[in-house]
Amino acid sequence: MTAATPTSGVPVKQGWLNRSLNAIERVGNKLPDPAVLFALFMVAVWVISWALSDMVFTEIDPRSGQPIQIVNLLDGSSFTAFMAKMVSTFVTFPPLGVVLVAMLGLGVAEYTGFINAGLRSILAVTPKILLTPVLIAVGILSHVAVDAGYVLVIPLGAVIFYAAGRHPLAGIAAAFAGVSGGFSCSLFIPSSLDPMLAGLTQASARLSSHPAAAEMLINPLNNFYFTSASAIVIILVGWFLTDKVIEPRLKQTQVDGDPATLPTMDALKPEERRGLRFAMLSILISVAALVATAYPETSAWRGTDGSLTHSTANLMQSIVGLIFILFLIPGVVYGYAAGTVKTHRDVVQGMSKAMSGMGYYIVMAFFCAQFIYAFGQSNLGALFAIKGAGALKEMALPMGVTLIGIIFLTASVNLLVGSASAKWALIGAVMVPMLMELGVSPDFTQAAYRVGDSSTNIITPLMPYFPLIVVFCQKYVKSTGIGSLIALMLPFSVSFIVVWTCFLLLYWSLGLPLGIGSSYTFPALP
Repeated sequence: MTAATPTSGVPVKQGWLNRSLNAIERVGNKLPDPAVLFALFMVAVWVISWALSDMVFTEIDPRSGQPIQIVNLLDGSSFTAFMAKMVSTFVTFPPLGVVLVAMLGLGVAEYTGFINAGLRSILAVTPKILLTPVLIAVGILSHVAVDAGYVLVIPLGAVIFYAAGRHPLAGIAAAFAGVSGGFSCSLFIPSSLDPMLAGLTQASARLSSHPAAAEMLINPLNNFYFTSASAIVIILVGWFLTDKVIEPRLKQTQVDGDPATLPTMDALKPEERRGLRFAMLSILISVAALVATAYPETSAWRGTDGSLTHSTANLMQSIVGLIFILFLIPGVVYGYAAGTVKTHRDVVQGMSKAMSGMGYYIVMAFFCAQFIYAFGQSNLGALFAIKGAGALKEMALPMGVTLIGIIFLTASVNLLVGSASAKWALIGAVMVPMLMELGVSPDFTQAAYRVGDSSTNIITPLMPYFPLIVVFCQKYVKSTGIGSLIALMLPFSVSFIVVWTCFLLLYWSLGLPLGIGSSYTFPALP
C-alpha cells in the first residue's frame, strides 16, 4: 500500500501481485452465480450418466456386491422420478431446516440489539495491550450471528484502534482476520456454520457405497473441539502479525479521511447495560435448567445407552433447537429490558427480518439439493469414490499428505467461489465418500475443508463482503483499493494456512477429539 497525503490521492501501484489478483477477480466474475452453477452441474450429471450408463465397470459396489452400474438419469422412469421427488428433495435437504431454525433465534438476538451491545461491552473494557487479541476473538465470536461481524465488528475495529492512537487500518485488518480468516473457528460457542456444514457433510456421506453410510448421522458439533482450539491459534497468529508486521508497515500510510465523518465508539447507554444484565441472567438460568434436567441418569435428554454425547441422544439431536432457544431467550429479555422491544410483534418482526435475509440461501439450497440428489442417484459419486480411493491406495501417500491436498484445493477454489456452503457441497460430494473408502471419517475430512476455506477468505475479491471492507478502509485512507486490502491481508492468509494446517496434523497425531460424536476413522472405532 502506498503512502497517501491528504491532497495527493496517490493511487495504489499496480505491481505483479495486484495484476495477478485482478486477473483472478476478472476470471471469478465470469463464473455463474452459485445457484446457476449447481443447476449446470446437475445438467452435466444427467449427460454424464447417460454417456456412462452403457459402460461396464469392474469396481464392485459394496452395497450390492455387484459391479457398479451408472444409472441413466435421462431415462424416462428416472427423469419422472426426479421430477416427482423435487419438492421432497428440497424440503428434506439436511442443511435447510437446520440453518433456518438456528437463524430464527439468532435473528431475534441481533434485531433486539443484544449481540451488538454484547460485542461493544467486551471491546469497551479491554486493556490497550490486549486490544488486538480481544478484537480478533470478538470477530470469531461474531460468527454466532452469521454475517454480523462484517457490518459491526470490522468498522468497530477501526474505531477502537483510532481512538487508542493506533492506525485504524490495523484495526480493520485484525477484525477482518478474526471475522473472515477465522470463519471456521468457534470460540467455545457454536457458530451458525457448524450446522450448515454438518448437514452438507451428512448429505455427502450418504453418497458413499459403504453400507454403514446409509444411516449416518453427523453431529452439528462434530468439529467443535478442534475449531475451539483453532480459535486460540488464529488469535495468537493474528496478534503477532497485526502488532509486529501489519502496523509497522502502516506507519507510512497517512490517515487522510474527513475528520467529520470518522465514526466514534459510543459507550453503552444505561438501558443497554440494564438489558445486558438481564439477558446474561437469563442465559445463566437457561443453561442451569438444561444442566439440571440433563444430569440425572434417567434424563429424557439421554440416549438409550444413557449417554449424553452419543449421536442418538436427544440432547445431541436437539443442538439446533437449543441454539434457537439459547439465543431467543436472552434476545427477547434484552429487548424488553433495554426498550428495543415493546410487544411480541417486535419479536416476530426480528424473526421475519432474519428470514428475509435468507432468501438467497434458500434459492441456492434448492439447486444444491437437486444436484446432490441427482449425483447420488446416478451412482457417479460411488464410482468416483471407489476409483479415487483405489488411485490413492496405489499411490500409497501418507494420509497427512492427502489432507494437505484437500486443504490447498479448498483454498484455491475459495478464490473463485465465495460461498462456504457452495464450495463444500461441490467438494464434499466427491471428497467425503472417497476418503470414507480409505477409512477417513467425514468429520475429519470436514475439518480439513474448514482450514482451507477460512484461510483465503480474506484475500479473495469474490467474497461478498470484500467491497464493503474496502469502503470501511476508505473512510480513513481514501486511496485504499482492492489491491490495497489484499496486500494488507495477504500475510494473514499465508500464515493461517501454513500454521493451521500444521496444527491440524499435530492435533490428529495426538489423537485429540475433533468434536462431539465424531471420530477420525470410518467406520468409527468402538
